[in-house]
Amino acid sequence: MFRKILIANRGEIACRVIKTARKLGIATVAVYSDADREALHVKMADEAVHIGPAPSSQSYIAIAKILDAVRTTGADAVHPGYGFLSENANFAEALNAEGVAFIGPPPVAIEAMGDKVTSKKIAADAGVSTVPGHMGLIADAEEAVRIAASIGYPVMIKASAGGGGKGMRIAWNDADAREGFQSSKNEARASFGDDRIFIEKFVTQPRHIEIQVLGDQHGNLVYLGERECSIQRRNQKVIEEAPSPFLDAATRKAMGEQAVALARAVGYFSAGTVEFIVDQDRKFYFLEINTRLQVEHPVTELVTGIDLVEEMIRVAAGEKLRLAQQDVKLNGWAIESRLYAEDPYRNFLPSIGRLSRYRPPVEGTRGDGTVVRNDTGVFEGGEISMYYDPMIAKLCTWAPGRLAAIDAMAQALDDFEVEGIGHNLPFLSAMMDHPRFREGRLTTAFIAEEFPDGFAGVAPGEADARKLAAIAALMKLRREQRAVLISGALANHPRKVGSDWVVALGDFRFRLAVEEEAEGATVAFDGGPSLAVASDWTPGRAHACFVIDGVPAGVKTEMAGTGMRLRWRGMDVVAHVRSPRVAELALLMPVKLPPDTSKMLLCPMPGVVTSLAVNVGDQVEAGQALATVEAMKMENLLRAERRATVARIAVEAGASLAVDELIMEFE
Repeated sequence: MFRKILIANRGEIACRVIKTARKLGIATVAVYSDADREALHVKMADEAVHIGPAPSSQSYIAIAKILDAVRTTGADAVHPGYGFLSENANFAEALNAEGVAFIGPPPVAIEAMGDKVTSKKIAADAGVSTVPGHMGLIADAEEAVRIAASIGYPVMIKASAGGGGKGMRIAWNDADAREGFQSSKNEARASFGDDRIFIEKFVTQPRHIEIQVLGDQHGNLVYLGERECSIQRRNQKVIEEAPSPFLDAATRKAMGEQAVALARAVGYFSAGTVEFIVDQDRKFYFLEINTRLQVEHPVTELVTGIDLVEEMIRVAAGEKLRLAQQDVKLNGWAIESRLYAEDPYRNFLPSIGRLSRYRPPVEGTRGDGTVVRNDTGVFEGGEISMYYDPMIAKLCTWAPGRLAAIDAMAQALDDFEVEGIGHNLPFLSAMMDHPRFREGRLTTAFIAEEFPDGFAGVAPGEADARKLAAIAALMKLRREQRAVLISGALANHPRKVGSDWVVALGDFRFRLAVEEEAEGATVAFDGGPSLAVASDWTPGRAHACFVIDGVPAGVKTEMAGTGMRLRWRGMDVVAHVRSPRVAELALLMPVKLPPDTSKMLLCPMPGVVTSLAVNVGDQVEAGQALATVEAMKMENLLRAERRATVARIAVEAGASLAVDELIMEFE
């Protein structure tokens, strides 16, 4: 077994590898850039080595710097995690030349299967069902247009060395193909140092289902079931689960056997994932193979009981697999929610900044038998940088059945506190209650179909509005009681707390009466049933569990002017609890209107302006490209919303901008 492992990565995956190495009694080495000097993986490792500036091209994917760190620390093995150098055959070969084990597949397999063009040819030769497409490399945008038209729109333009949604675009016409080709090349070059592009048919209404394979250096290969990864935005996965709610046993077996046959054809060992797209008739087509550990590997671990990182380490050390195919059993159901520093209210655009509050739910087995797991690489007070992937954490839950796992996830998300940056927790929470998601009717177009105008939060229905009104009433009672105690201590004539209030909450207004009880209150609504609310909430707390008629609800709370902001299950409302007379007067107050920004192009995310497509005086049409902003390794093309004339351009290419900073104005 190895003595010391260097993790050539950062963030949550570096922390994940360190945990298993500790379990095996193996020392660990972290590497870090300038931006990660205080990162969690640096603090967790036994040793840490600085490898350069923040841009990954000068640090995490600089092979020479990683090799220097290996030599300096005397590490005898390297785990690459995912992304960065994890699928770089040259890196694996360089380690082998140094006599250092690469905890991953052999370089020949990485080269053959990590390249999406070559892997499709090998898959076709091995009898694996593949998607129609152009397997050769493409010289320029005009050739891309000709190829796309010959295949038939829509097509997917993809980086040959890509992964994680980077360097991918869907083209529905010639204009999309021309723009998508160049953007994909730019992203691929920035993310992987390889700008080769290929094109394949885009299958509409597909499911994205992948098979986890595991092999050793002695020719033993198994598949560990599948993962459903259909909930995606911008071609990047958001929610995954194992097993898939769609596959039957026969399809699972056929996909698994094809995945193993493909891995065997290239002498594959270590952990790897064969990805398929599956149509509504359960016909499946090979998409790509990821010759590394996948981001979503925890759900497979939860349903199989197998530590994939441990198996990768043992395989790299020359050990045989400790299980055969007949030993693989799928137990229960697991869900993974990817918590991203992306603002769902701004079309999931990246957000950066300091985590002023970061309180994940308690991990482990809960009283009802469900399991909570949180893989993370951040901490409260830490910084989310613009240089790397915006993932904050991967929250996972396990339960005996799918709906129970979803309910456990909903509760865990309720208990997850993140403040200081934009993040997608509200969206993830809303998904857990979405009827179509709960029914398992998924496709990769789910988010686009269900939220065509973007995610604007969940508007509470009357039942949920009553629950939130009851919570607000209890909070008002507690605040008033504290005020009475303070005033009573200062004077000998304490005032009484009223019990008749009006709660204004969005479009709802509830007249109610509050009767205090031992651990909470009974809230009686005019024209509706009473609700019993109990909680240990005290003024100033940012999160508390409220039990409403016996059902717990983890709610995030804060003061918002004279009201109380309540966030729960994707709902974000401000509740005003007033006396009846004050409530009448409040109806007479004018509504403050937001400023008019219709003649401005504002930066929707913190990032760098990589190009400007127009000049002052140009007349632009709706949908025309105006500027490109790069953030977290993704290019974002900003377009005109309507016909207008450019009056002023406030920035130059190369400028670093904050959210809502002015880019240009229109007449």
